[in-house]
Amino acid sequence: MPGPTDACGTDAPHPFPGPLVGRRAVVMGLGRFGGGEAVARHLQRLGADVLVTDLRPREELERSIAGLSEAGVTFRLGEHWLEDFTAADLVVVNPAVPHPWDNPFLLEARASGARLLTEIRLAIGDHPAERVIGITGSAGKSTTAAMIQHALLKVRPDLRSRLGGNIGGSLLDDPPHHESTLVLELSSFMLHWLAGDAGGSEDRFTPGVALVTNIAPNHLDWHRSLDHYTASKQAIFTASPPCAAPRRVDPSSSPWRADLRSELDLSVPGAHNRENAVNAIATIIEHLTLLDGEVSDPHAIARACATALRDFPGLPHRLEFVGDRRGIRFYNDSKSTTPDATCLAVDSMPSARRTHLIAGGYDKGSNLDAIARQAEDLAGLYGIGATEAAICGHGGQPCGTLAKAFDRAVASACEGDVILLSPGCASWDQFTDFEARGRIFRELVERLD
Repeated sequence: MPGPTDACGTDAPHPFPGPLVGRRAVVMGLGRFGGGEAVARHLQRLGADVLVTDLRPREELERSIAGLSEAGVTFRLGEHWLEDFTAADLVVVNPAVPHPWDNPFLLEARASGARLLTEIRLAIGDHPAERVIGITGSAGKSTTAAMIQHALLKVRPDLRSRLGGNIGGSLLDDPPHHESTLVLELSSFMLHWLAGDAGGSEDRFTPGVALVTNIAPNHLDWHRSLDHYTASKQAIFTASPPCAAPRRVDPSSSPWRADLRSELDLSVPGAHNRENAVNAIATIIEHLTLLDGEVSDPHAIARACATALRDFPGLPHRLEFVGDRRGIRFYNDSKSTTPDATCLAVDSMPSARRTHLIAGGYDKGSNLDAIARQAEDLAGLYGIGATEAAICGHGGQPCGTLAKAFDRAVASACEGDVILLSPGCASWDQFTDFEARGRIFRELVERLD
């Protein structure tokens, strides 16, 4: 069903990003989750002359580049060459490239007239903004996005919703139907390019419906200030050529919110997940209002969504119950990369006094005192990685590695206790990503008798 077009225009003179046959396209960074590979394939299909350049050496990228080499993509590995960027018509930037505003290669590319885009902008393409839901925040955005997708598939299967962005694989490899609903988890890095102060004005995009779950200090190593991090998140609400007025989701003003409390019966633990569910339902109602006009019975839709979410299984590495060994329950919350997320995870456990917390990792510049002070209430706090000194500042045990922290926690735990991996930090000091960290934790649990 066509939706309103006054706030979100969808007409485009030609498919985004326009004709690319014979154009020189540089993909800056393959990335860890397949986005760069998908971009290279997409640009190649559109007829561009594609070069992938990555600072990592070939031996670290063999798996990623094998198929691309067969497709005719060329590579510059282990270094960047300035002339590749100054000769480019289009540069697709991995959004994790730090401090892009003073990156010399990107500055020279822009000065030479290159168009700068990211994978998520290519994936959105000319999709109607009123059929795009954007979710961001410092914590809860992945689970909320997945809850929206889970409920929409049951409540409104006609919308053929697709989940993408900072969760799952690239939509470029399996483009959605033009009238599908896109549910996008958007990171601060993505939004810096997509709607913030990095993207060219003509290429900026904001979704028809937008939700910010919360904002707390995070990624300050990348953004360099809390103000810039916050501005990048809040950019999801700004006007853009596809959408002049994104609809801001405000669950606190929803009349059905109080009535819904008795309807929510979730299998995933924690009060914060109940809050995620409320946010997801409010977003769905806002989306349906944008598509269909005023919803006649929002209470009925809220109840239907609540029923749909009863069997939501949660996401891997997000308070994932791994198993019970020796009478000890193990939870993998490796996706926790902020102090707030770790504190929420601890609060979700039956008792802090029976919880052994493993935390620490790559230093993003966040204040970790909130985690460190948990030592006073926990059964044990075990610090790992580059931030272990800060994590253990109020009585935790510095352990260095995840394996050593795990062994100490198991040795200290009693039957009925919980061992929780919820690092509150990124993984890059010791692991390729949070998923690798979580897999190691699961393997350690599985090896126990």
